[in-house]
Amino acid sequence: MNDADRSAMLTDYDALTRGVGFALLDGRTQIEVRGADRASFLHGMCTNDVKNLTPGRGREAFFTNVQGKTIGHAYLFAAADAICIDTTPGQAAALVPALDRYIIREKIELYDRTTERGELLIAGPSAAALLEQVSGQKPPSERLDHTAIALGGKSASLRRVDFVAGGCFFVACAAADLDAVVELLESAGAKRIADATLDAARIEQGTPLFGRDISPDNLPQELARDALAISFTKGCYLGQETVARIDALGHVNRYLAGVRFEGDRVPPPGTPLFAADKQVGEITSAAFSPRLKAPLALAFVRRGHHQQGTRLQSTIAVAETVALPLTTA
Repeated sequence: MNDADRSAMLTDYDALTRGVGFALLDGRTQIEVRGADRASFLHGMCTNDVKNLTPGRGREAFFTNVQGKTIGHAYLFAAADAICIDTTPGQAAALVPALDRYIIREKIELYDRTTERGELLIAGPSAAALLEQVSGQKPPSERLDHTAIALGGKSASLRRVDFVAGGCFFVACAAADLDAVVELLESAGAKRIADATLDAARIEQGTPLFGRDISPDNLPQELARDALAISFTKGCYLGQETVARIDALGHVNRYLAGVRFEGDRVPPPGTPLFAADKQVGEITSAAFSPRLKAPLALAFVRRGHHQQGTRLQSTIAVAETVALPLTTA
């Protein structure tokens, strides 16, 4: 990253941490699940409690296969007549068939709405106030709560998330309305930020992405999001035996962890991590962290080496594990 790029990132980051910044979430997957049995069906297909999800509330969950491996990671938002599965781009092609194969007699309809919908993220300490100013509605305050909202006469769903630190929301609307929503936010003072800045803030928050940080090789507990995305009391679901067995064992063999690097070179995904000349981890995402003023990565690190403050080596530079989300400057 050259000086000009770093300066631009710091300007964007200042909007995210001191004002209001927004970024388009191009191609983010939107799967709409309809039918009378939608909640009970999804309850049996993922790691969190969906059966008791009421309209206006949401859940984070992993979708698992019969072996308990992760085939998806998503937010689930319940409306009065549907549940929206909101996840990373390109996931409908695998996730829709994976769900569809288990529909037998259930009253379920699956629709890939990705191309019909547009989505953006807006965040910052003044984001909630700006959204209330332009809509006349108070935004949701609890994690994954959501509400219908009008932005410049365009209907949208406003979803409270913790994708990055601070007040953070997803705004989902018809794809044809996205430009008008962007214009409204910019006219109200929100700053459009670059994808690189959003990715850096995501890594600082410790938010993993399916397809980058999560793959079908992962067990859900390896992501260290048990309290956010796994219910151990909900009862049976596909892959539940493996998840429960790991819970009883008390650990997995590797965990997603934050890793800070010395110097200014950002390591590429796939960079191995070593301890005493033995490989103990591998990077999945990395960026220059504006908060740390240093490269920061998400990496899978073997148990025993993932705890905060553990020194590691790489072909790039010396590194150290750090707790995420970052809470100090």
